[in-house]
Amino acid sequence: MTDYIPNTNQDQENLIANSPNSQINDRPISDNHANTLTGESLVDLRRYDQSKFDRGRPGWLILLWWFVQAIAFPLTPHPCNSIRSGLLRLFGAKIGRGAVIRPTARFTYPWKIEIGDYSWIGDDVVLYSLERIAIGKHCVISQKSYLCTGTHDPQDPAFGLITASVIINHGVWIAADCFIGPGVEIGANALIGARSSVFKNMPAGFVCTGNPCRPRYQREINQSS
Repeated sequence: MTDYIPNTNQDQENLIANSPNSQINDRPISDNHANTLTGESLVDLRRYDQSKFDRGRPGWLILLWWFVQAIAFPLTPHPCNSIRSGLLRLFGAKIGRGAVIRPTARFTYPWKIEIGDYSWIGDDVVLYSLERIAIGKHCVISQKSYLCTGTHDPQDPAFGLITASVIINHGVWIAADCFIGPGVEIGANALIGARSSVFKNMPAGFVCTGNPCRPRYQREINQSS
């Protein structure tokens, strides 16, 4: 069997001819022609205003933190969790005993973050802490997960900022590459399956998966081990 080798020009013409959008044409977006893209924007980003948002610290301190995070964090040796915890505490974070924080984890505003005793923050985790993020004891936030406390009003033509806290109670495991949205609370000892997207509260002690995430079944812990 021979591989299909597309005829680029002919395929493009066929796609345009068969498109349900009668206004589409074959000009690339980069040409910036007025008739390339359709519809009128309902949002005017020139009106965006976050002057009422309180970042919690003066601008110079925020810039200093971002510099420390960009330079010092990635250069700390992998096992040196105490150094990274110390830097976070220095900038106002509440970090418990024995916390494990990987060098590539990112914290927007550390003074709005609480991490309990013996919890783990994995590689490339982002704690987008426009509002409070509270993580309990013995929690695992696995690699590439994103805890997000900010969004925008979809009905506001000025794209107004909305913020809300994220609460992760004791014993929770958030598996790899999950998204936890603003205002969400995860109940104690819940397990959020890999690549789930969580937009509402999840109950304690359940395995929860999916996009959107839903409770599936009770989480069982083998107490004999």
